[in-house]
Amino acid sequence: MDTVNGLPLHPLLVHLVVVLVPLTALMSIAGVVWPAARRRLGILTPLVALGTLIAVPLTTSAGESLEKQMPASAAVERHAGLGDQLIYWVGPLFALAVLWWAVHDDRLMTAVRTRVSDSTIPTSRPVAVVLGALLVVVAVLSVIMVYRIGESGARAVWT
Repeated sequence: MDTVNGLPLHPLLVHLVVVLVPLTALMSIAGVVWPAARRRLGILTPLVALGTLIAVPLTTSAGESLEKQMPASAAVERHAGLGDQLIYWVGPLFALAVLWWAVHDDRLMTAVRTRVSDSTIPTSRPVAVVLGALLVVVAVLSVIMVYRIGESGARAVWT
């Protein structure tokens, strides 16, 4: 199904990605820099990140279907190429959001510690700092990538 009510599916799904990627990034960054937000958001951040991870390939696939129906152009090729790269940012964003949540969830870490020797679980402060820094960097770069993809898509449609 490439259309909904006669409209191409890709521009409809794009709205989902344009909302979910920045939302995931904001929730992730808030969880890193603001402990109270991390506690309140809890598992919601990884769940939103999962929704983002699902939405991106659906949108990309719909875009590839739409691309086949359009005349070839450099602008469309650029947009498609950038769009294909988004999963390489959203995948790590999801993984890092899950890891960040997991290492800060007391119930989960207690359950893990009861099954595994404490010495094998790297939850030290330096590990948390590196994990948090990576999460912030990937979150910011994911949003930048969405901007670049959107800008190239607008140029492909309007120029």
